[in-house]
Amino acid sequence: MEKRFKLLFLALIGFIFSSLAFNVLVRLPINTNHTVDGILVLGGSIRQEIYAAQIASDYQEVPIIVSQGSKPPCIKLIFQREQTPMDNVWVEQCAYSTFDNFFFCVPLLQKHRVHKVKVITSQSHLPRAQLLAQIHFGAKGIAVEVDTPKKKCVPGNHESDLKTFLDVTRSLMWAVVSQLIQPPYSQVTPLEAVDLSQWYQEGFQCEHKGGI
Repeated sequence: MEKRFKLLFLALIGFIFSSLAFNVLVRLPINTNHTVDGILVLGGSIRQEIYAAQIASDYQEVPIIVSQGSKPPCIKLIFQREQTPMDNVWVEQCAYSTFDNFFFCVPLLQKHRVHKVKVITSQSHLPRAQLLAQIHFGAKGIAVEVDTPKKKCVPGNHESDLKTFLDVTRSLMWAVVSQLIQPPYSQVTPLEAVDLSQWYQEGFQCEHKGGI
């Protein structure tokens, strides 16, 4: 019985690392040359959502996921103002950290069979977001490119090295475990389904930077 358990354990470990190696060494280099076929917008500032709406017309039929960004009606108003189609835009509302952004959204984009994802984040958030994006997506063989809205001012906040280290560490651990399991279902709302009339009745506020 003990021998059988050891064999099963070794087989499981072999499967996990074989899957990870195939994704990183085979699929990832191939997908690096692929065109962008998925967009992930990280929350934190309404500027990211404005930028995503502005460039979305260049990525027709590409799924766009806004992860824990502004309130849904604010995002919808932005896309309406930019006259951007919303049929391929979803709002993810389970993430509460950068790690969560990727934890919940990588499986969502995998369902769309993406090969290369454009991650939109802020300039101040760029170093940590880029590291985590490369780990989470790379573990699935998905290539990434990171983009930021251009800002006239220099970012004033600096992310702590400790937080970056902790997020990178648990991301590396999840990169291994995620070869076998997936996170629980994430709360996702199609942007088209956001009912503005209901939100107006309940009341909401958007960042003043959005101009809406």
